[in-house]
Amino acid sequence: MKNLLILLFVAPFFFSCETMKVLSDVDKSVDFTQFNTFEYYGWADNSDKLLNDIDKKRIEQAFNAEFNKRGMNYVPEGGDVIVTLFIVTEQKTEQVANTTYMGGGGYYGYGGYYGYGPGWGYGTGMGMSTTTVSQHDYTVGTLICSVFDKENQKLIWEGVGTKTISENPNNREERVQEAAKKIMAAYPVPPLKQK
Repeated sequence: MKNLLILLFVAPFFFSCETMKVLSDVDKSVDFTQFNTFEYYGWADNSDKLLNDIDKKRIEQAFNAEFNKRGMNYVPEGGDVIVTLFIVTEQKTEQVANTTYMGGGGYYGYGGYYGYGPGWGYGTGMGMSTTTVSQHDYTVGTLICSVFDKENQKLIWEGVGTKTISENPNNREERVQEAAKKIMAAYPVPPLKQK
């Protein structure tokens, strides 16, 4: 089963406060209520260079909680479905141009004796604008959760969440939990009602 998917990219997943964009796809011919257990695929061999054990555990636990809410239990092996979790990062650059304008003008007029009679006028104006371009580098992280039907060895659901990665070490666990919740909101089985 380990050859279902090759994980190519894994990196730290600490999202910022901005809104996450979520996309999902589903095999509508599948009855998702038949699945009661899930197992994880595992992490790519080189993931230790990019993701420590604490981060791996944090991400897995966040998805464990979401699958548990849907009546599914984690098993080390022999699950009804196999869940793969992996992250892709992309470096991006944003350029912002700000223009400052300073304008001035003058007008001189003459309207004859006490404002009566023929008149003439003269106007002049000048302005100056300055454009400043600033560059901002940032990292966009994409967390992908794929669910495979183990018996049929086929992809049946995938949720993708994309967001700017935050370097802030505070509240990492909460941010990961919120990301998992938003991605799993599109899963075909909604959370079971709490008694």
